[in-house]
Amino acid sequence: MGFRKELGEGMRMATTVAETPAARLRRRYPSFNDLQHRARRRVARFAYDFVAGGVGDGAPNVAHNRAAMDAVRIVPRYALDVSAVSIRTELFGRDYAAPVGVAPMGNIGMVWPEADAILAAAAQRARIPYVSSTVANVAMEELARIAPDVFWFQLYGLPGDKHALSFDLIRRAEAVGAHALVVTLDVPARQKRVQDVRNGLVMPFRYRPRTFLDIARAPFWALEMLTKGQPTFPNMRQYVGETAGLAEMAGFVQANMITGVTWEDIARFREAWPRALVLKGIQHPEDAERAVQLGVDGIWVSNHGGRQFDAAPASIDTVPAIAAQVAGRAKLLYDGSIRSGLDVLRSLAVGVDMCFAGRAFLYAVAALGAAGGDHAAAAFMEEVRGTFAQAGVLSVADAPRATVLHPNAVRFEPPRNAPGG
Repeated sequence: MGFRKELGEGMRMATTVAETPAARLRRRYPSFNDLQHRARRRVARFAYDFVAGGVGDGAPNVAHNRAAMDAVRIVPRYALDVSAVSIRTELFGRDYAAPVGVAPMGNIGMVWPEADAILAAAAQRARIPYVSSTVANVAMEELARIAPDVFWFQLYGLPGDKHALSFDLIRRAEAVGAHALVVTLDVPARQKRVQDVRNGLVMPFRYRPRTFLDIARAPFWALEMLTKGQPTFPNMRQYVGETAGLAEMAGFVQANMITGVTWEDIARFREAWPRALVLKGIQHPEDAERAVQLGVDGIWVSNHGGRQFDAAPASIDTVPAIAAQVAGRAKLLYDGSIRSGLDVLRSLAVGVDMCFAGRAFLYAVAALGAAGGDHAAAAFMEEVRGTFAQAGVLSVADAPRATVLHPNAVRFEPPRNAPGG
């Protein structure tokens, strides 16, 4: 009886111990799938569709990225001392706490107001890279102030006037101390995202009956948007005019982001930028080779999260051939369906040096507001560390030595001559 009494008192004491807010979130939303489900219920449908969707009808390339990632298998090794597993890593001369960062995402203030600032602050606290978009809804100067130790800047080329605006953005990124410049290649033309077309998604919002219904079903989102206001594009304000409204700024972005960058542009950017230069959107080994020849420091393998070209291969399937071509002459970065610590390990094991997640971080903010960034960063770090230990991987440097089964890896063979050619 005495033992039962003590056990009962111990259980009652355990249940009355205060649960921290972070622990409560961890219990309620243990996976990024949980966060996505809550985000879908919490924000206006057109805002959710904007982040979840891809190019084409039904976003098949988004699903293809996920299926390809799931196909990568790792053979674990056991009977190792995993008590001192380390997930710290070094990239471009800087130390980071984990091999995962926040990918650049444009106009995410539509999904949750001030999402850019929330994620920048979380990345700074976690000591993981944060990449700000050219079309972020918070100015680069403010984001660099929030995340001085981890701030990178992503550049969409603005080709008008021989890239005068592009070079001014580069100048500003250098002035605020961006540690890397990420030039996006894989948006040479605008693509039709069918769900956004169906939703009539434009900036500023056009209030139609369906739009009002979407907003009415998302009261928390609507209150935040009403309080903070519709998102703008502050990086563009000085080029449009300090008194420009949202419609004018949105029109300026649409008019100027009309083509991609060329190899000649990249060479000029390399001359202008004194720190680490990364090219984002590489999917072919020959493009990776050309980038290395131009003195690029990082090759970012990506198909834009399935948002640009439905016929593109899954990003993870192109990594091995690109890694073999680059052969350590530049760092290899990656994004594409990174939703767990296991996905990070899969990517490192097939040859990349650093992973970036976009939707996973944004779903967390949409689901949890200001607490979402910290929750996502902590979840990634916990899962990466645990997955390393389970697989017998002791460090980031050890990951490429893991035994990997990658059945769908693309093999870039030279095209065969046509019969009789």
